[in-house]
Amino acid sequence: MSRFEELLAEKGALLADGATGTTLFDMGLTSGDAPELWNVEEPDRIRALHRGFVEAGSDIILTNTFGANRHRLKLHGAEGRVKELNAAAVRLAREVIEDAGRDVLIAGSIGPTGELFQPLGALSHEDAVEAFREQIEGLVEGGADILWVETMSAAEEMKAAAEAAHGSGLPLVITASFDTAGRTMMGLPPKGLGSLKSEFACTPVAIGSNCGVGASDLLAAILEITEADPEAIVVAKGNCGIPQIRGDEVVYTGTPELMADYTRMAMDAGARIIGGCCGTSAGHIAAMRQAMDSHAGGERPSLEEVLGKIGPLVSPPANPASGEDRGARRRRRRDA
Repeated sequence: MSRFEELLAEKGALLADGATGTTLFDMGLTSGDAPELWNVEEPDRIRALHRGFVEAGSDIILTNTFGANRHRLKLHGAEGRVKELNAAAVRLAREVIEDAGRDVLIAGSIGPTGELFQPLGALSHEDAVEAFREQIEGLVEGGADILWVETMSAAEEMKAAAEAAHGSGLPLVITASFDTAGRTMMGLPPKGLGSLKSEFACTPVAIGSNCGVGASDLLAAILEITEADPEAIVVAKGNCGIPQIRGDEVVYTGTPELMADYTRMAMDAGARIIGGCCGTSAGHIAAMRQAMDSHAGGERPSLEEVLGKIGPLVSPPANPASGEDRGARRRRRRDA
């Protein structure tokens, strides 16, 4: 087994970290700048990012490489620095966990290319695989423990990332963002994520959901994933409450208490790796650590119980009571 699987078997559930982007903005990152460049330009701040989550109790920390692929880096004239920036990010994380005094795993964060696949856009499958492979080579060179593909919307992009991961020797995790009326932006429902595994060139050791539009929406997706694929190791990495725009800032409403409740409900829903995404600070993670360690387990929550405890859905399906979406209703009318 990989170190990831060994640690999961030992502890039963693992706590991932919180927000990279919003934490770096609090440290002075400016909107429009590439956070990945801080891996070489501001290494002390990246160490501080990781140290905060490690000290709060995270078992897994994600590298500052979400946009470190050639397509995103070309926006900053850094497309020729893919391997350098990815390897540097892992090394910074490694320096921090060496002082942790316990097992902490480094997950190499791999985000979307930001490009549309053919025929909707110009990106071919082969080009996507090559871009992901280049990034993965940098993460492997730096010494990552896990390849963590996150915030995905298109099945085609997940397949390209899995193909690029094949042969890397590292366990693969894939999470999607179900932020559009209970589906990804490209129309994939949570229950469809598990069935995609058989189409991947490299079978992920864990699947799940991250980011999205709110903690309740994330938990709704987790309930669907675990119902459709009860044997899967499932990741829940939700935003810290609900994002609200206040002036020129996006503020996340989740308190440490809410994120602790979210952690317990995610565990009861079947998730075994739980963390936070946008807006989740080290303080939130500390509360989630305490919740995870003290939780004795409970009944699988219903969606109604999630909404009652965590809050309403931000982007609900067209008919959440029946689980039927607009597309299903259109097909039914068409076939009538």
